[in-house]
Amino acid sequence: MIGSTGVDGERAVWVKAVVTYDGTEYSGFQRQANVTSIQEELERSLEKLTGTFTRILAAGRTDAGVHAAGQVIACKPVWRHSLTDLHRGWNALLPEQIAILNLEPAAQGFHPRFDARRRWYRYTIYRAPVRNPLVNRYSLHIARPLAVATMQTAAQQLVGVHDFYAFGSPPQGENAVREVFRAGWKEDGCWLTFDIVANAFLYRMVRMVVGTLLRVGYGALSSEDFGEILRTQDRRRAGPAVAAKGLTLKAVTYEQNLAVNEFGGAVVDHSNDDR
Repeated sequence: MIGSTGVDGERAVWVKAVVTYDGTEYSGFQRQANVTSIQEELERSLEKLTGTFTRILAAGRTDAGVHAAGQVIACKPVWRHSLTDLHRGWNALLPEQIAILNLEPAAQGFHPRFDARRRWYRYTIYRAPVRNPLVNRYSLHIARPLAVATMQTAAQQLVGVHDFYAFGSPPQGENAVREVFRAGWKEDGCWLTFDIVANAFLYRMVRMVVGTLLRVGYGALSSEDFGEILRTQDRRRAGPAVAAKGLTLKAVTYEQNLAVNEFGGAVVDHSNDDR
């Protein structure tokens, strides 16, 4: 294990973990005053296990109601036992909406956010005449017909390096330029999913993009209109943002994983590490 030994054989070790969670009941990942967050739950359960408060770092600050299948976190807990015991004990103390899928040693100084090269989000839509309560927590119900082929044509314009100001706000500073590596829709029966992979995202960017693409699907905007909104950065014509419940952070990719992308195909990295 990588770390420094403390009293009574305790060791502070950098660890990296992949976390999944149902974000419905939470105010988002980041710790905030007077509300419950995923970060707070992770830190509180880890402190209960180790007896020492440990700050959690994360690859992304998912918004209130957004879920994760592959959020990446890192921390340096003081722990005298095996990582297997840490993994098991941590999961035992977490609420049922949160689980650590795997936990492993990390290089000293590893940062899940700043070292990330790509992030993959998926938005899920349930298309049926009547809503289904059993899938409502994780999808947006739409009964209206959608021109999916036109939505796909519009989505392809997202790929590349663009200023995405029309679709969101930078979490810090004023730079709204991001690089999108892949964006597209997939139909599977009553399910319609939108996948987007980028080096980084703006606040509410995916939900605003999906909301605008749905207007293309309804016929309120053309594919050309969508491209014009992107090029002119006209936020007044974009959106509205769709509900958070359909959005999931699927995976975060790091330098050592770039040989194969999240969809199983070979990739060439063109990013300039815009974080």
